[in-house]
Amino acid sequence: MRGLLSILHLTGFTMLVFSLTMLLPVGVAHYTNDGTFFAFLDAMGIALVLGGLMYGLTLRHQRELQPRDGFLLVSLVWTVLPMLAAIPLYIYFYRSGEPISVSYAYFEAVSGLTTTGATVLSVLHELPPAIHVWRALLAWIGGMGILVLTVAILPLLGVGGSQVVRAETPGPMKDEKLTPRMASTAKGLYAVFVAISLVCWVAYLLAGLTPLDAFVHMCATVALGGFSTLDGSIGGFHSLPVESVALVFMLLGGISYMTHFSALRTRSLKAYLVCPQTSTYLWIMFGTALTVVLYLVYERVYPTIGEAVRHGVFNAVSVATTTGFASTDYSRWPAFAPWLMLLVSCFAASAGSTGGGIKLIRLVLLVRQTRYELLRLVHPRVVAPLRLGQQIVDTRVLLGVMGFMLLYLTTLAVSSLLLILSGLDSLTAFTAALSSLNNTGAGLGAVGPAGSYGGMSDFQIWVCTFVMLLGRLELATLLVLFTPMFWQR
Repeated sequence: MRGLLSILHLTGFTMLVFSLTMLLPVGVAHYTNDGTFFAFLDAMGIALVLGGLMYGLTLRHQRELQPRDGFLLVSLVWTVLPMLAAIPLYIYFYRSGEPISVSYAYFEAVSGLTTTGATVLSVLHELPPAIHVWRALLAWIGGMGILVLTVAILPLLGVGGSQVVRAETPGPMKDEKLTPRMASTAKGLYAVFVAISLVCWVAYLLAGLTPLDAFVHMCATVALGGFSTLDGSIGGFHSLPVESVALVFMLLGGISYMTHFSALRTRSLKAYLVCPQTSTYLWIMFGTALTVVLYLVYERVYPTIGEAVRHGVFNAVSVATTTGFASTDYSRWPAFAPWLMLLVSCFAASAGSTGGGIKLIRLVLLVRQTRYELLRLVHPRVVAPLRLGQQIVDTRVLLGVMGFMLLYLTTLAVSSLLLILSGLDSLTAFTAALSSLNNTGAGLGAVGPAGSYGGMSDFQIWVCTFVMLLGRLELATLLVLFTPMFWQR
């Protein structure tokens, strides 16, 4: 019981910190007089009261986190924070006379914080500026993980954060430490994230976007979140410079921030060269984009090769990195191209990046292990340890990767069948499940780049919401809570 109260105490503190982020949309609403000021002010008050009560009532229950506490805290925070984030959305639309359901508001908040970028909203260009800022800010906060943000602050309370970060760290290399102190690591990663964000914002301004549009798309780009101020996404600006800025920073976002941090700390590009993921990632991006472009040219989808290159490269990188931006409605392309992009989105992003999916490092390990098994068929007595760079991969890591793959495929199959059973057509159901699990956002069919999730029933929305959370927390972090052994002391 004491352990649970300690977790609730930390959750309350995180809620208080998160509540303060609403000050930005409050300021925007006041400056633009867009009619959302009291919606955000009321929501912030509610969030502060709830967080304050949870924090204050459990003030005496503070202790060092155990491994299982880290998993529970991560899962609890990632389900509670979207509730707070959904409050201003629900209040605004209710007061505007066009109410949305609680499930829709929660879905939108989860989509933002998990950097999925799926939306139930339409006519985006008519939304108030503060709503745009809030949706974008959710993606930006979720990009590095709200727990990475707070782990730099939790030690001030006398609570170590290593177990939390281990549960939050994407990919199998969870025990890799960048600096001796976890708080320093969190601060370093966040500093890199902020620096890239500022450069991206300036680049969007130079490309011709307004400060609001630049901010929203900066948040969505560096976090690989995909939210936009236009229904037509990036393509709605009809601007090659804007698309070029997005392309560069989407590529950067798909690289591990641990690698970015190491490169900046050593002031050398060597970190990118020695990272086993980065070169493979860039080759996959190049190969996917080239294949899509050649296919579009072959099928004569566009009248000029230049247009095929422009839209082929942009959308291939956008989907493959799980960003979800679109320069055109690629669901109208011949089927091979969009399906290839969705397939690559399952594994292309690096572990430690803001992307979703299986993560590239897992694919690398599986391919090398498969090659080793084929070698053993020819030479049964061969002994060749599996290596990643200069490190020998522990058998437990490999078993964890295989277990993750089983969970991934099972989750995809079950969620797809549930959506089909609920009445969705098979194309929409499968791609909605896949895009939710990979945190990509756009799929095909009704949830394609020109569509939205707004036509789904509450049941379908809850399925996609749960799958988005599973994907963001890498499945086992959340699913382990549903096993009896987790609760046995």
